[in-house]
Amino acid sequence: MSSIHATNPANHANPALSGALQGIVSDAAQPLSSLSALVIRRGQVVFEGHFGQRVIAGGTAGNGAAADHATLYRMASVSKLVATIGAMRLVDAGLLDLDADVGQYLGFSVRNPHFADVPITTRMLLTHTSSLRDDGGYSFPLDTHLKSVLQPVVGGVKQGATWANADNKVDHAPGRYFTYCNLNFGVVGTLIEAITRQRFDLYMQTAVLRPLGIAGGFTPETLSPSDIAHVAVLYRKGRNEVWDPNGPWIPQVDDYQGKMPTPRAGLDAYVPGTNATGFGPQGGLRTSVAGLGLIMQMLMDQGSVNGVRILSKKAVEAMLQPQWRKNPNQDNGDTLSGEFHAWGLGMQQFVDTSGPSTGDRFIAQGGLTGVGHLGFAYGLESGFIFDPLTRNGVVFAIGGVSADPDKNRGRYSAYSVWQERILDALWQSVVQKPQLKRP
Repeated sequence: MSSIHATNPANHANPALSGALQGIVSDAAQPLSSLSALVIRRGQVVFEGHFGQRVIAGGTAGNGAAADHATLYRMASVSKLVATIGAMRLVDAGLLDLDADVGQYLGFSVRNPHFADVPITTRMLLTHTSSLRDDGGYSFPLDTHLKSVLQPVVGGVKQGATWANADNKVDHAPGRYFTYCNLNFGVVGTLIEAITRQRFDLYMQTAVLRPLGIAGGFTPETLSPSDIAHVAVLYRKGRNEVWDPNGPWIPQVDDYQGKMPTPRAGLDAYVPGTNATGFGPQGGLRTSVAGLGLIMQMLMDQGSVNGVRILSKKAVEAMLQPQWRKNPNQDNGDTLSGEFHAWGLGMQQFVDTSGPSTGDRFIAQGGLTGVGHLGFAYGLESGFIFDPLTRNGVVFAIGGVSADPDKNRGRYSAYSVWQERILDALWQSVVQKPQLKRP
């Protein structure tokens, strides 16, 4: 099956939306290096647009390259949603029980030492309620066995930092307390490896990406020469490691300059099922907005797209089912400046909460809800949001920002000001009624 960047996109023109997005990218005060975006209405792609440069001209970059249909972005935490699809394929196959003790798959005990009688389950990992924390790190050298991380009382990476402590005032017990944690998905990836006996990134190629004809992969080692030629360099603007909108665009990651990356040391000796954190389940997926659009259509259509079934209807329904809701009357852990208010399996539930620089609203006037995931890393900001009932959705990826997002929060949400503008423009194009042509 051909990859998604092997074909040209359909002509989905929308001059007004294209103009609005180009204006955001070209903002003189806070420009973006690149932006790709896609809109789905009632299950069908109605817009795809690309703006700016996936490779900035100058230096070793030569003449640079424009963002286009084939551009692959490192999608950051949107990767977690796609990794969840890989896990749910194993649930469908009867190989993974969401509520079983993960230790039975990993081959060693996994317990928060402060709550030693509570088994950790895959459902907890996928909903960020496992009581794991990123304080001890979440990506480790390939020769680090995850057992040494998850059992910190026997000499782990940072003793005690991996798990939430007991607190007399707040119930941090596994299964009851939400804290967004990248390490959860490193464990999910390792579970997948332990069950399949296959490296996580290779499994995701064969189980999810290739069946759908989607280009890219979770690690540089799984990218083809064609992929490398189309990867967006991720940038930030600054000087001396300080944000500066007037400074040069500084490459942060994926600056391959057209050359295939050298495989990492220790890759050949790696034993699947010991430590998948280095294979990108928490944030390594490089793919296009068109590729994510196919994944969105698959979820909208209850597990299949273009005649290819990836998940059962039951598995999709389980992913969409809310698993955790924020309680306004108690401490709720890390909710990223009030951005997180509800969570399903591997995806956020957007409930349309709003306030100055807080909340999860994604259209200025409010009134819309949805599910999906956002990403943020190395200057990239990405989004994957859809409404399962209306089958409307948007996908976007920013290749680099020029100012500190933490100092540029939105008017009515916890998102950055440019992310807020992009989301509003995309969703306005979905909900606006088409103009009738005059005779």
